[in-house]
Amino acid sequence: MRLEIKSSNRIGISQEILAIFAQQSWNLNAMEVAMFYTYVHLEQEGLKFNDVKLSLKHVQGIIHCKPLDLLPSERRESHLQALLSRIPDPIIDIDNKGIILAVNQSARNILAANKHSNDNKNLPIEGQCIDNFIEQNYQSLLTDKPTSTSILFLGQSYLADLSPVLSDVKSAENTVSGAVIILRTMNTLGRQISLMQTQKEQGIDSIIGESASIKVLIAQTLKFAELELPVLLSGETGTGKELLARALHNAGNRAKSPFLAINCAALPEHLLESELFGYAPGAFTGAQKGGKPGLFELADSGTIFLDEIAEMSVYLQAKLLRFLQDFKYRRVGGTKELKANVRIISASHQNLTRLLEKKLFREDLFYRLNVLNLALPPLRERKDDIPLLVTHFIQNAALQVNQRVPKVSEDALRTMQTYKWPGNVRQLQNILFRVVALNTDDVIEKEDLNSALSQFDQSDIPNKSHYIKPENALTLSEENLSDWASAQADFEYSLLKKLYRQYPTTRKLAQRLKVSHNKIAMKLREHGIKL
Repeated sequence: MRLEIKSSNRIGISQEILAIFAQQSWNLNAMEVAMFYTYVHLEQEGLKFNDVKLSLKHVQGIIHCKPLDLLPSERRESHLQALLSRIPDPIIDIDNKGIILAVNQSARNILAANKHSNDNKNLPIEGQCIDNFIEQNYQSLLTDKPTSTSILFLGQSYLADLSPVLSDVKSAENTVSGAVIILRTMNTLGRQISLMQTQKEQGIDSIIGESASIKVLIAQTLKFAELELPVLLSGETGTGKELLARALHNAGNRAKSPFLAINCAALPEHLLESELFGYAPGAFTGAQKGGKPGLFELADSGTIFLDEIAEMSVYLQAKLLRFLQDFKYRRVGGTKELKANVRIISASHQNLTRLLEKKLFREDLFYRLNVLNLALPPLRERKDDIPLLVTHFIQNAALQVNQRVPKVSEDALRTMQTYKWPGNVRQLQNILFRVVALNTDDVIEKEDLNSALSQFDQSDIPNKSHYIKPENALTLSEENLSDWASAQADFEYSLLKKLYRQYPTTRKLAQRLKVSHNKIAMKLREHGIKL
């Protein structure tokens, strides 16, 4: 029986209440005292509420006595446990000797289901040392500042968030009296990293285009998404291989799992190995104390995108091939064998067939990765998609720079459709962002585009090698030719007259034409050209 006794704030009233209970030989199981309130838990067979109420009738200062379902501490504990049970991550509270004080339901479920804990299954979890469940000393978990570390709990890899419990937070020298440990699965961490890599979902709708080649590519992507097989993407730089890889992942059964990408050309061999496979504690000088999980571990049940796979060293090619045999691996410097259920999507802008002939890429690995393949067409082969891409990129750029969306003149659009775009879609996107950011009018003209192209890649723009010659291109008429010198002079005059309006200083025009500014000044005087 739990009771709430309200009284006046009189010294000694709690002792009088306890004295009455002792006289009646009632078993007091628990008692809590607060200002104006005394809470008691009486355990006595046959005890009735009226008996207790009558016994307290003559105590001076008692206002009322009524039954309760739970004592205040029990109610707080109940609400706390309800809150903790809703948290999917295992939570463990330990003292400074590593003894488990409390766990939430998620941790209790893991401990109950794991085979490694069967030896202690008859013992309550609270009261056991956490060393029984981890492969490192509990002392490494007791820190004076919040930190995170990799940990093996019951043989499974987790990222442990450690929050110290300090005995006296007001003291200059706080004593660590324990720690609260939150265990995050590698899959959960992988999903968080995946969300950080991209701010929004990139599905099949992110592939913009209505050309025949793009329609075929989208149809193949949707079909391959249903298959749990490796996919090799090929295409020139800037064609959108990572975008296609994300679309392939998001259209498949692993869409809710992590998608992690890494560029194999961006890291040296030893760093790429530790990024992919992780490393064990103390694997090398400077390694994190608790080790580090690799991308294969973090992407478990999801997808790994290996961009520029051709840049991977022969040593790592062999190690990747071994992993693809049964998806088992060891961390760098580790002895424990781990397994990851991941789908591999790889990509390269290089011709892997030629690399095979030159023995620069392993043939057996190529066949492992090239079970399914998708080829992304360059932008110059899908000119019909350029208007759609231009509209999309201009709208995004205007939104980012907080400007009105400008229109595109027909001459500017025609220029973009005849330009070869060696950097493909990425180059088009960057050029349009620059044009929109610098635009002061509501229309993007051909001159704006040429200026951006010139300053973007610092090359001779317009350059015949970068343009597709239109069928109706003008040619020099033989009737207007008299001799070589006059033809050259006419060409110089026309060229300088046109470009000097776009580049109104000798230095800008010289930079544009890749000559000295003295030569430009001389030619302008020679032809009598002025602004």
